[in-house]
Amino acid sequence: MMLISTRSIRSGMVLGSPVYNMRGKTLIHDRVPLTDRMIQRLLELNIQYVYIEDSLSHGIEVKETVSKKVRQETIKSIEKAFSQVKQSGIPKSVLFEESARQMTGIIGVVLQEVKENNDLLTILTDVFSYDSYIFHHSFNVTLYTLSIGLKLNLPQKQLEQLGVGAILHDIGKMCISEEILMKPGRLTEAEFAEIKLHSERGFEILRGLHSVSILVAHCAYQHHERLDGSGYPRGITEEDIHPFAKIIAVADVFDAMTSNRVYRDAMLPHQALEILYAGAGTLFDRDVIEAFRRSVAIYPNGMIIELNDDRKAIVAEQNQGVTDRPVVRIVEERGERLETPYEIDLSKEFDIIITGFDPDFEVGIPSRT
Repeated sequence: MMLISTRSIRSGMVLGSPVYNMRGKTLIHDRVPLTDRMIQRLLELNIQYVYIEDSLSHGIEVKETVSKKVRQETIKSIEKAFSQVKQSGIPKSVLFEESARQMTGIIGVVLQEVKENNDLLTILTDVFSYDSYIFHHSFNVTLYTLSIGLKLNLPQKQLEQLGVGAILHDIGKMCISEEILMKPGRLTEAEFAEIKLHSERGFEILRGLHSVSILVAHCAYQHHERLDGSGYPRGITEEDIHPFAKIIAVADVFDAMTSNRVYRDAMLPHQALEILYAGAGTLFDRDVIEAFRRSVAIYPNGMIIELNDDRKAIVAEQNQGVTDRPVVRIVEERGERLETPYEIDLSKEFDIIITGFDPDFEVGIPSRT
């Protein structure tokens, strides 16, 4: 499969990975020739990139980090728990207490799948169009958080608590006006002040529960704090921020940057990671960022990249431990498309550097037989 910009799709191309809504319903199926109507639908959904099947990328696979079933069931559970807070307005209700209790079991299932998956996290495996960013975001942050925790060798009990803290870190947003949360334009000072209250409101909701640790409440409270004291709600500094909150902060910011939002387009993984590194030691914990770097596919399989020697290639395979040096398939040299592509391992070719991404690479349309 090959990752290209949606604006570069042409009728007749074959979608390599289906498009889902947040409830798991397939909106556009994979492995069928795209029509003009389907392409228009992708553009209307504001899907920026899609995977395409073609001869150049034949045999390149993009694996799921967790199964579709686990992901869909987890997102449904998040939606249920969050909706109980939004609808009832009673944070200590029996229903929400039970939903929060179930989160530990859900985290156990997700954690097991992450442990069993030896591949790097790939966030572009499937394309999603969803009704609420918050539910999908909470799942992604949980996935990233658990992966970081595993790289940091946290014990099982702490991983479970950390996972529950991640899955519920944004529960306070259910107390914020949807009009403000989904506003496409720039927020006013008053609106941003309202948004910032979600950390405190999440803490108030969670600290009164008998079914979760007080550490879970502090994950909601502190995930927007920064090492230099520039965060919120209290402006505390590195020594006062709980290690769990430092982990969730990195996962939260990374997912926010790599997701489509109503007010801006998504970044690609390597772009978001560069921004995190720019804040290492001042905003974010260096060890956490490094653990995350070792967890995520910075250049996902199928991405068309540019090299410093004027060659273009498709990322074919990941290298554990050196996530910025994948195996790539050379498909173009000095502007000329190769009849016979070949692969090189960048972990062994130290003089070759990835310099860019070509989302508008011209892809051939498969012949129909």
